[in-house]
Amino acid sequence: MGMPLSLSSRVVLAKKDNVDKVEGDSNITLLDLPELVLESILEKLPPEGLCTMAQVCTSLRDRCQGDHLWEKHMKKKWGRVVGPVSHRKWLVCIAPRKESILSNQGKESSFMGLLTHLWPLLCIRSNFCCTSRKKTFSHADYSLKSWYLALESGKFWFPAQVYNRENGHVGFLLSCYDAELRYDPLTDTFHARYLPHGRKASNVETEVTWDRIRASPVDTCPYDLHISNCLEELQPGDHIEIQWRRSKEFPYGWWYGVVGHLESCQGNASNRCKCSDSETVVLEFNHYSSGSQWRRMSMNRGEHKEEGDETSGFYGGIRKLRSNEEIAAWKLFWPSQLLS
Repeated sequence: MGMPLSLSSRVVLAKKDNVDKVEGDSNITLLDLPELVLESILEKLPPEGLCTMAQVCTSLRDRCQGDHLWEKHMKKKWGRVVGPVSHRKWLVCIAPRKESILSNQGKESSFMGLLTHLWPLLCIRSNFCCTSRKKTFSHADYSLKSWYLALESGKFWFPAQVYNRENGHVGFLLSCYDAELRYDPLTDTFHARYLPHGRKASNVETEVTWDRIRASPVDTCPYDLHISNCLEELQPGDHIEIQWRRSKEFPYGWWYGVVGHLESCQGNASNRCKCSDSETVVLEFNHYSSGSQWRRMSMNRGEHKEEGDETSGFYGGIRKLRSNEEIAAWKLFWPSQLLS
């Protein structure tokens, strides 16, 4: 029987025993973890973590490419500003040249390009799909990861809409216009490239903030009349947005307003108001003063078409705003004083 070990000796031996166990298990890798455990780890990684993990080995690269891992990251950061139109344009952008309908359009100088032929496939045709026009794609990567990284890097111009274009110019207050946008990761803002107004060259705005951008809620070319499906149900108090353009050569913008009462209405009480039964719908733009020519206008429910002239502009389709979120987004830009 040997001498009893001191406490310090027992600690040293315990440490050595643990080291031996670790060395014996040195071949265990992340891929040896149970499937559900590994998947749980990957689901908790941020985008940069997934990208780092993908560089470890081929197996992890394939796992980290999965759309189910990137979907929540897309929705969290980009879900409010990109939509189906943006995604369709992305798919065309990365398609191999022999398959892309843009393959012969590289020398187009017009911002519009073949808008009328490509809408709604592209929504807005850009001079650039990505910042490099000379790049060709032999193997297109259609994954959400690829789309996310293209947006994040600022290499992809995507179609969306911008509230209060041109830095809140008074002529565009409470409007929302189609544009192509590119993210600037250095400033966490966007560059916006607007469609040209007639013969006027397209305008570019920088440092557009996130709160001024939305994905287009309709799949209508900005030069076409939106087919309204809400006219019969409109009644006083409803929040709407309506297409308007200064000239027929210009694209439409969307403008915020509310449904008002007819001048002949006997009162605002629901049991006395018959405005919803009339073929005429009154629209009010209450950010203009009561004496402004822009304060009120009326439309016919049954024979809805573009209305207006070169003096007051042309009014087009109407969308009824059905969610508090949409209404709140417009009210963020309510002017501090009434416009004339």
